[in-house]
Amino acid sequence: MLSQILKNNQHLFTDIFPFNLNQEKHHKLDLSIDNQALYSIDLSSVEALQQYISDCLQQTGAKYAIGGYNEDRLIYRKSKHFGEGEDARSIHLGTDLWLAANTSLSAPLDGKVHSFKNNDVFGDYGPTIILEHCIEGTTFYTLYGHLSVDSLKGKSVGQEIRQGEKFAELGNDQENGNWPCHLHFQIIADMNGREGDFPGVSNQVDRENYLNTCPDPNLILKLK
Repeated sequence: MLSQILKNNQHLFTDIFPFNLNQEKHHKLDLSIDNQALYSIDLSSVEALQQYISDCLQQTGAKYAIGGYNEDRLIYRKSKHFGEGEDARSIHLGTDLWLAANTSLSAPLDGKVHSFKNNDVFGDYGPTIILEHCIEGTTFYTLYGHLSVDSLKGKSVGQEIRQGEKFAELGNDQENGNWPCHLHFQIIADMNGREGDFPGVSNQVDRENYLNTCPDPNLILKLK
């Protein structure tokens, strides 16, 4: 199983940002339906959500905010992109790391570009890169969403990306799918034929299937 393989090889993975996540203070951001503070915020407003996140960081003295894996989120009501009614998708399948625009990203292990695309729809990923990796004979993928448009320039399918190599940077809210600046990081066991995109949010019915396909990103991030 992919989760066990990643756990067995955690010592091999390196930082995806220019700093070690465990050496800087962080704030665990709660964007779930249980966070009553969110109900007084206009979640369709990038500025309002950004202000809430900035306030959380200032109040805690944190360098960055993190959270979201398997979180039932309120914020996806901002866009019809996530569906409505019983089919509404609200279960987050990746981990979000809230940092400044233009923060650089490095590969946590050797890989190659599987695919890339600008998912340019309100509330979507915006510029997205998916890397393909192989450990112990098992192929899997890492998805990086909400990047800068420039991150896609010069990329080609099959392009080798070495461990520690800078390959992208975070985008601003004008180019990243209309979100406060952050990285959506997701591990995927099987792309199921998709290219440049993969669901980052599930409905309740498909929750377990998607969580099996997309194990906890902290297996690579290693945040304590």
